[in-house]
Amino acid sequence: MPLAADPKRRTKIRETSMGKDDLLRAYHDMLLIRRFEEKAGQLYGMGLIGGFCHLYIGQEAVVVGIQAALKPGDEVVTSYRDHGHMLATGMEARGVMAELTGRATGYSRGKGGSMHMFSKAKGFYGGHGIVGAQVSIGTGLGFANWYRGNDNVSVTYFGEGASNQGQVYESFNLAALMKLPVVFVIENNRYGMGTSVERASASKDLSKNGQAFGIPGLQVDGMSVIAVKEAATQAIAHCRAGKGPFLLEMKTYRYRGHSMSDPAKYRTREEVQKMRSERDCIESVHALLTEQGVDEADIKQIDDEVKAVVQDAADFAQSSPEPDASELWTDILVEA
Repeated sequence: MPLAADPKRRTKIRETSMGKDDLLRAYHDMLLIRRFEEKAGQLYGMGLIGGFCHLYIGQEAVVVGIQAALKPGDEVVTSYRDHGHMLATGMEARGVMAELTGRATGYSRGKGGSMHMFSKAKGFYGGHGIVGAQVSIGTGLGFANWYRGNDNVSVTYFGEGASNQGQVYESFNLAALMKLPVVFVIENNRYGMGTSVERASASKDLSKNGQAFGIPGLQVDGMSVIAVKEAATQAIAHCRAGKGPFLLEMKTYRYRGHSMSDPAKYRTREEVQKMRSERDCIESVHALLTEQGVDEADIKQIDDEVKAVVQDAADFAQSSPEPDASELWTDILVEA
C-alpha cells in the first residue's frame, strides 16, 4: 500500500476494525507519546537529559496499533527510538522520564538513559543502541517461546536503515527455518539518519525482503492506527498458528531529526509540514472521533489528562535523586 491512504480501504476499516472505545484509547495512547516526547525534547534542551535522545514524534500510530493487537505474555524489543514503545506497553511515564534524566527512580535506576530501559513485567526487552542488533534478540525471544511451547509472539522493531544489516537476514533465515513466532516490523520513516531510503536500499518494497526465506509480508500505511492494527492482527494470528514469522513494513514518518543533535537539513520544511497537515496520525483519529459523535469536550478532557501525566512525570524526574555511586557495581554479573 502506498503511503497515501486508499479511500475505499479506509471506509472498510472504519466499519470493521476499531469502534469508538478503541479509537478513544488509541487517541489517548498516541497523544501520551506525542506530549511525552515533546516534553523530553524540552528537558534535553535544558540540559537535563544527557547523551543521545531519539524522539518518536510522528510515528505514534505504529506502536499503538500493534500493541492493540497483542496480548499479555507477548514480547517487544526495539531500537534506540524507544520511548514510545515503552509507554505503549504500559510502562509508567514517571519511570521512563526518570530514566531519561538519569535518576535512581528510573526503570534502569538511572544507568541506562534513553536507549537502555527494560521492563520484564510489561514484556519490554529494551531499546538497543547498536543498529539492527535487537533483531537477533527478538528472534531469540521467539525461539524461547517456540521452545516453551506457548503461543506468545515476539514483536521485533527496526528501522529501514537497519533493514539491510547482515544480522537481520540471519535472523530471517533462522526464524523461517524453525517457524519461530516473530513479527518483524520495519518502521520505515524514510530516512536512515540523514540518508533517504531511496538512496540506501535497492529493495523498493521492504515488505518483500523476507521473500527469499518464505516469510510473508505486508506494506502498511503506518500513519493510520487502524490500518496498523488490522495488519498486526493478521501477522500475529499467522505466528500464533505456528506458521512462522511475518514481516510488516510500516510506511511512517518522523517529524523531528534523527536525534536531538540532528538539524534535519536533508529534507525541506515543506515536506515535513505536508505530512503534519495531511497525514498526522493523531489528527486523523481526532477527525474520526468527531465523525462518530464524540463531543469535543471529551476529547479536550483526554488532552488535559495526558498533559497532566506528562507534567507529573517531568516533575517527578527532576525531584528524584541521582543514583548512588554504589550502583556502578550492580547489574554487571549474573552468578548461575
